Amino acid sequence: MGAQIGPIASQDTYRTQPDRRRSLLSGIFLRPVITFYPQVFGIVAMNALKASRGKYGDAEWVSSSIDILHAIENVGITVEMTGMDHIRKTAGPVVLIGNHMSTLETFVLPGVIQPVRPVAFVVKDSLLTHPVFGPVMRSRDPIVVGRVNPREDLRAVLEGGARRLSSGISVIIFPQSTRSVAFRPEEFNSLGIKLASRAGVPVIPIALKTDAWGIGSRIKDIGRIDPSKKVHFAFGEAMAVEGRGHDEHERVVRFIREHLERWEKEDADTK
Repeated sequence: MGAQIGPIASQDTYRTQPDRRRSLLSGIFLRPVITFYPQVFGIVAMNALKASRGKYGDAEWVSSSIDILHAIENVGITVEMTGMDHIRKTAGPVVLIGNHMSTLETFVLPGVIQPVRPVAFVVKDSLLTHPVFGPVMRSRDPIVVGRVNPREDLRAVLEGGARRLSSGISVIIFPQSTRSVAFRPEEFNSLGIKLASRAGVPVIPIALKTDAWGIGSRIKDIGRIDPSKKVHFAFGEAMAVEGRGHDEHERVVRFIREHLERWEKEDADTK
C-alpha cells in the first residue's frame, strides 16, 4: 500500500500559490542558492539517518519529497504540475517514462506518485553509494543499472522491473544516459517501453522542465538555483504497448518534446 493520499496527489493540477511567502532567510539573503541547499541537505541528512536505522518507510519518503518541493518554492520558484488524474485513474501498476533534467524530479516525483501507487526508480549504481543520498535510495529498493554495459542494464531493468510490476509496484525510468537540459530524442532509448511490453502494463509519459535547479559544473547535484524559471511536471494519458512498442515510444517522445516547446514559449512570453 502507498502512503495516505495528501492534498497534492489528490489533485489533477497543482500550482504554487502566487502569494506564497518565501522563507525568512530567502528574504534576507538575495541569492537563493545560499538558502536552498541548506534546506535540502537538512532534509536529506535527517531522512538518511532514519533510513540507516530502518525507519524510512513510504510515509517518510512522501513527506521528505513534499519538503523538497516546498524548499524549491521557498526560494521563489513557481511549480506547476498537470495531468495527475492519469496516475489515479489508471488501474494496476504502470511504467512511468520521463526526460531527466535535474535532481529535482528524483526528489519530488515520489511525493506525487507514491501516495497513489507504490513506486520504484531505475537508478545508477553510484546513487546507492552516494555519501548523502545513498541510505535513502537503498531503502527504496530501486532497480540498479551501471550505465556501462547496455546488455546487463537491459537484463536488470527487464527482470527487476517485471518482478516489481508483478508485485503491484510501478516503475519510474529516465531513458536518457544522464541529466540534460536539452531533450535529444536520439538519446532517449526505449527501455521503458520494452519493460512495459514484457510485463503487460501500460505506460504513462512524464514531461519535465526542472532546470530551475541547475546542473553543477563540479558537483552535478549542486548547481545554480534560478527563480526566474518555472518548474513544470506534466503526466500524460496511460497507453497500452502493442507489438514492439515503436508507436508508443514515438508518442512518449512527442509528448515530452511538445510540452517542452510550449513551456519554453509560455515562460518566455511572461518574462
